[in-house]
Amino acid sequence: MTLAATLLAAEGGANPLIPHDYELIVGIFAFAVVFLVVGRMLVPRIQKTLAERTDAIEGGIKRAEDAQAEAQALQQQYRDQLAEARQEAARLREEAREQAAQIKAELREEAQAEARRLIEAAHAQIEADRQQAFSQLRAEIGRLSTDLAGRIVGESLEDEARQRRTVDRFLDELESSSAQAVR
Repeated sequence: MTLAATLLAAEGGANPLIPHDYELIVGIFAFAVVFLVVGRMLVPRIQKTLAERTDAIEGGIKRAEDAQAEAQALQQQYRDQLAEARQEAARLREEAREQAAQIKAELREEAQAEARRLIEAAHAQIEADRQQAFSQLRAEIGRLSTDLAGRIVGESLEDEARQRRTVDRFLDELESSSAQAVR
């Protein structure tokens, strides 16, 4: 390239790569005007827009961090409430079990008391029936024994006082002999 520049300079005497003086002055003046316009008008606007974008980005990050912190706090609060609810449910279940056991024990006790009462009533009824049967049997044995004794002796044992004494004496002897046999 230097060879080409040398050839051109030798032919016309002027270097086409070097601008003329008036072009250089106009170019420097135009550059200064553009530089001042850009420096005074465009650079502040660009800086303002960049600052706004920086603020928006930083504000967005800050808001996102705040929202994330709030979400974590809410999540922890929900976890705490859930743990409390689980503890409350466990406590209520335990109370229900205790109440069920208490009710079951009370019902069992009432049923046992009712069974004892029924058994006692049945025993009393059985004893009353036994006494009644014993009285009826004694009267029937007495009647039969007086009839039999009257036939054996040959006289009538129609006198009621005599009849009772005879029957009572016979039954007493019978009871005493059965009591001795048991011993």
